[in-house]
Parts: sequence; structure tokens; C-alpha cells
Amino acid sequence: MNEIEDIEKRIQEIIDRIRPVLQEDDGDVEFVEYDKKQRYVNVRLLGNCKTCPLSSMTLQAGILRSLRNEISEIERVMEVK
Repeated sequence: MNEIEDIEKRIQEIIDRIRPVLQEDDGDVEFVEYDKKQRYVNVRLLGNCKTCPLSSMTLQAGILRSLRNEISEIERVMEVK
């Protein structure tokens, strides 16, 4: 497994730990891609998370913080449609 694959695997594991909390409110999150050069993660918010007024807080305070706690290479999380 190369470095990118290892980071992507770790990202997916962290996302999988976050998902049940979002699913309690009929929302969800899906890992889309990791860009090593830009040091960001793209995710897709699903269900109620797509239209929630607190979705930016979910991205930054929830998802980004969880990812950065374990993967120092990540600088930001962005939502893609």
C-alpha cells in the first residue's frame, strides 16, 4: 500500500466512525477524495446534512477536527456536490 492509499484508508476509517452520529439525524457523509498536493479532503454531505444550516460547522468542527487529530497531513475539508 502506498502513502496515498494509506491516508485514504485512514480517512475512510475516521469517516466511518463519524457517520453514525450524522445518521441519527437522517444525515450522512461520504469520502470522495484526498488531494495530497493541496492537503485537503473532499466529502459529500448527504441526507439532512445537505440542507442543514449547520453543515459548515459539521465540516469544520466535526469532520476536519476528527481527521486532523489523527492525520496531520490534512489541512482542510471541502464539500463537493
